[in-house]
Amino acid sequence: MASKLVEISFSKSALSDLEEIKAYYLELDIPTVGDDLVTSIFQHIEILVDYPEIGRVVPEFTENHIRELIHPPYRIVYLRGLNSLQIIRIWRSERLLEINQVNEPSNLYK
Repeated sequence: MASKLVEISFSKSALSDLEEIKAYYLELDIPTVGDDLVTSIFQHIEILVDYPEIGRVVPEFTENHIRELIHPPYRIVYLRGLNSLQIIRIWRSERLLEINQVNEPSNLYK
């Protein structure tokens, strides 16, 4: 059994983003689409356990520790720490990320 290289956590904003995705499809009366999409997002995030650097650097910041996976039509934005990472936003790809939406948790670099 392979050992995990990093621990993944989710910010409140990322969890809220996932709830909003589900709510959107519920409003369209196709909740299974939202559930399936959220499940596939979680499955995509799991690759970060073994390959935390696989995501590209977020172009708005050009900071190596602020990275993203593209899961069309969403961006999974995360902060990379030494032994952990935190998913901070899960947004539609056309939305730009602003600096006030990135708060680094103090325990990320321990």
